[in-house]
Amino acid sequence: MELTDVQALLSCHILAIPYPGRGHINPLMNLCKLITAMSKPNLLLRISFIVTEEWFSFLKSDPKPDNIQFLTIPNVIPSEKERSKDFEGFVKAVFTKMEVPVDSILDGLPKPNVILADSFLPWAVSIGERRNIPVASFWPMSLTIFSIVYHHQLLLANGHFDARARRKRS
Repeated sequence: MELTDVQALLSCHILAIPYPGRGHINPLMNLCKLITAMSKPNLLLRISFIVTEEWFSFLKSDPKPDNIQFLTIPNVIPSEKERSKDFEGFVKAVFTKMEVPVDSILDGLPKPNVILADSFLPWAVSIGERRNIPVASFWPMSLTIFSIVYHHQLLLANGHFDARARRKRS
């Protein structure tokens, strides 16, 4: 469907990419629902929400606005049901195996105005840079946790958190 010049000016396409975990998917979906609820009536807003096929099977029956659509990538990461057995392998797969299928999904879409990606998906920034799409980072946890993660090296350097002392006590 071709957009007229006026429709193009009044349209906004957001590509939402959550980290594949319930504590990340649900908050990003809630943000997307808030965005659609707050959008202007004359704005043609569309949100494409990318999840694995497995996550889609969990989410497809959940209510959502019509202008949020699910897009799926193959299950290139370990199953949600098995990930606790090898969490390190799961995280490694998220960092190394999800980028290519997410990037290839963009080939079949109109260019999004913005990518809204979980902060735990650093490769989303690479996709945005390659395709000249701005990327907004979504942090699903409290600002306190963000500050601790962001300043972790500073906390270690100043002796506020001594991981070695904890290992000795264990």
